[in-house]
Amino acid sequence: MNAAAVKPGAARQNAINQERLMHVLLAPVVSEKSTFVADKNEQVIFRVAPDATKPEIKAAVELLFKVQVKSVQVANVKGKEKRFGRFVGRRRHWKKAYVCLKPGQEIKFSAGEAK
Repeated sequence: MNAAAVKPGAARQNAINQERLMHVLLAPVVSEKSTFVADKNEQVIFRVAPDATKPEIKAAVELLFKVQVKSVQVANVKGKEKRFGRFVGRRRHWKKAYVCLKPGQEIKFSAGEAK
């Protein structure tokens, strides 16, 4: 009867399996570029599962780090072609996500380091 009052996206958010969300984020990308982007744009870069979607990445970051996510951009990184003697090989392709946090939100990866 009151089905029009329920947002169609809200049902999808609840339907995302929490076990799946635990496997979406693989690792943070820690590099010069990622620290520059984090300082300038309030973004964090993660290595994510190749089949991860933007809503899954957003839900996983919000679940694991207890922050609010503004937006997510993804990029597919092509694996480099490498030579091993006379043989040519290729590294794996991977996906990275630029997670933009809402103002005032922050994720610290270096909190465990001793000063």
